[in-house]
Amino acid sequence: MKITSICASLLLTGLMSVQALAAAPEPSQDALAQAVKSDFRQAKNSLRDEYRHPQDTLNFFGINSSQTVIELWPGAGWYAEILGPYLAKDGHYVAANFETEPSQDTQGNRYRAKNGKKFAAWLAQHSDVLGAASTVTLDPPAKLTLGADKSADLVLTFRNLHNWAMQDQLAGIFDAAFRVLKDGGVFGVVEHRAKPGMDPDSGYMVPEQVIALATKAGFVLAASSEVNANPKDSKDYSRGVWTLPPVLALGQQDRDKYLAIGESDRMTLKFIKKSS
Repeated sequence: MKITSICASLLLTGLMSVQALAAAPEPSQDALAQAVKSDFRQAKNSLRDEYRHPQDTLNFFGINSSQTVIELWPGAGWYAEILGPYLAKDGHYVAANFETEPSQDTQGNRYRAKNGKKFAAWLAQHSDVLGAASTVTLDPPAKLTLGADKSADLVLTFRNLHNWAMQDQLAGIFDAAFRVLKDGGVFGVVEHRAKPGMDPDSGYMVPEQVIALATKAGFVLAASSEVNANPKDSKDYSRGVWTLPPVLALGQQDRDKYLAIGESDRMTLKFIKKSS
């Protein structure tokens, strides 16, 4: 009886150990959780996590800390505050930044140059946290090279597609992402989701059109996620998607109404570059 009890105890302990190992998060996932919760992030950015779900979104795209990851037009660096530290030790974060020295003086170019310089300065200021993080200039249609062909594991874009679509530049962006990705690499897209027939000028994009463009570039849609969906978003606002937070383009007009809706309804798409 004693031998039977001991064997049963050992078997139970073994099963518990296996279960514990199975339940334990991958080291890369644990590091991602730490990056999301890090005090390095600005508090105002962390407050947006309830709408943007960064950990679940990045896990959906299959990120790991040893990858080379290119983020297209990081803007003020909302995702860069997570991606940079997460990739600093074993991976490489590359920001496809705005053109900082535009050849033409336009309002749009001035805006992008100002923010591009600000982002580059932020990278330099925090090199102790961001490691070898670097930039490449993305300025369609003139500059559409994101790096050496087949050099990146993951290309990400967050709420940017409409900007390029409004300038008829989206096909070039998809082609650039395809070229820089390794075979099997992932192109991860988060974008404001339109109703059928809506125009990109609204800030929203029709999912079928996005998928068609990606397919034409050579990608295969591997999966879609509703992690960033928002059924409260009616998408019929006078100032387009910018009516909603965080922009709140109407100022104090119906502010509480739009805050209650929250940020936009978003598609989250994972495309794969199949082996050639």
